[in-house]
Amino acid sequence: MSDGYDLPLVCIKAETLAEGWEKAVIATWERGTSIPTQYDQEGDPPSRDVSLALAVRNAFGEPRIHRALPGGIYDLEVYRQEVVYGIHDHWIDPEAGKWQYTYHERIEAYEVPDGRIINQLDYVVDALASAPHTRRAQISIWKAWEDAGIHDPACLQRMWFRVFGDRLLMACHMRSNDAFKASYMNMYAFTDLQRVVAERLTERLGREIVPGQYNHMVDSFHIYGSYFEEVEAFLETVEARSWEERTWTMAEMEPIIEDARARIEEHLKRERAQGKLDG
Repeated sequence: MSDGYDLPLVCIKAETLAEGWEKAVIATWERGTSIPTQYDQEGDPPSRDVSLALAVRNAFGEPRIHRALPGGIYDLEVYRQEVVYGIHDHWIDPEAGKWQYTYHERIEAYEVPDGRIINQLDYVVDALASAPHTRRAQISIWKAWEDAGIHDPACLQRMWFRVFGDRLLMACHMRSNDAFKASYMNMYAFTDLQRVVAERLTERLGREIVPGQYNHMVDSFHIYGSYFEEVEAFLETVEARSWEERTWTMAEMEPIIEDARARIEEHLKRERAQGKLDG
């Protein structure tokens, strides 16, 4: 459990996303401090909580997919497309009790109090194309004038980018992250945005830029007490199965991912036909 600090700082280096996520969950289970949350139900044990600094050397290294990901490949692909392409931005309608924001909307259509709309992704690409070594290429998610006090404030706070040689580094900073049931999906989607920036920079700079190091920084990286039995089962699987049996490569899962993409497109077509989605 806790190492004596109020909130232990866990620092992890890993080669791949799947490896980094697994190590982070295990470290949180073993070293996390015990503390209640605002979401606990009666009888739930306190959560286990750490601050996390995770560095993944190769964001697209294989195996990239961990088999213990929450939900399944379909849910993973939906979330990736939400973050990168904004497929559910039309669900934003706080006055109707629907979503208050999406990460994609905050990234590519960040509205400030004077009414201006800022495409922060374009800014990042422009900044890096002008000076790949710049320390100013970042995206802000939090809106103090909107997010303070709302029911579901953004967990992701900002994204930071910098080019080292031919590799694009990306760092994501989160105030809060569900270690077991959300963080892998977050990392997977965020690194796909890293890929998009790298591809756009390749075009702008006239030389190949590839996704490189990914840093996942979290103030509160936690395992909820209500998940403890599931986490214990996960830990048993880690002990019982080989690394190859705990992971998949993207090539192995490509047919399933393609099927998920086709199902998502069919769903979006139905929404368009019903007038719920423009385009």
